[in-house]
Amino acid sequence: MGKIIALANQKGGVGKTTTTINLAASLATLEKTVLVIDADPQANASSGLGVDIHDLECSLYESLIGESDIREAIYTTDIEGLDIIPSHIDLVGAEIEMLNIENREKVVSRLLAPLREEYDYILIDCSPSLGLITVNALTAADSVIIPVQCEYFALEGIGKLLNTIKIIKSKLNPRLEIEGFLLTMYDSRLRLANQIYDEVKRHFQELVFKTVIQRNVKLSESPSHGIPVILYDAESTGSKNHLALAKEIILKNEVKKP
Repeated sequence: MGKIIALANQKGGVGKTTTTINLAASLATLEKTVLVIDADPQANASSGLGVDIHDLECSLYESLIGESDIREAIYTTDIEGLDIIPSHIDLVGAEIEMLNIENREKVVSRLLAPLREEYDYILIDCSPSLGLITVNALTAADSVIIPVQCEYFALEGIGKLLNTIKIIKSKLNPRLEIEGFLLTMYDSRLRLANQIYDEVKRHFQELVFKTVIQRNVKLSESPSHGIPVILYDAESTGSKNHLALAKEIILKNEVKKP
């Protein structure tokens, strides 16, 4: 049965979408079957994986409001074994339309239940907010990756997210765990980056991934080409970092299996 991992942090610009795209591509490269759920109305994960968001017949939005079957929203990508359920700007209105649905926090959980058997990993790219769709993603997930950028104010707002996770764990999804804190945009030359790294490590200890995502030009360029960095430049630091992260996650989850 596949593992559902949400990538969440209500602070914008921390590397959630970049991590989702490139972690998914790396997992698929390591011969895992992966489904990305783009749960952000900005739809950056969709365009970053080559989906033309202006020419979508079906997206997560239609599935959430019950207009179409979830399978109709699955699109293939350029990487074998990697599929995506894209997003659309209409997703902004979905939270309002979902207000009258019974058990509205569990809509995504119900949608993904039949897909669990078909993929090794399902990654949900959450929007930078703690609204109803993010709550849905965390309710559906087995674990959450929290990207933290190595910059000033990095830890600001994490307390709020951890509190939300705690509430969801107690009321909606008792199996929800923290997969790990992922340090992103790391530049070893900067003293501040090293201070943030030390601080996050001190706070969260073994919950911090050993892999760190370094600042990398190729990583920034690849989304404009609609491909993950592993297809854009497999030898780049960004590509190597995400492959290392994928291996760390696979190893951690295989050790946990009985």
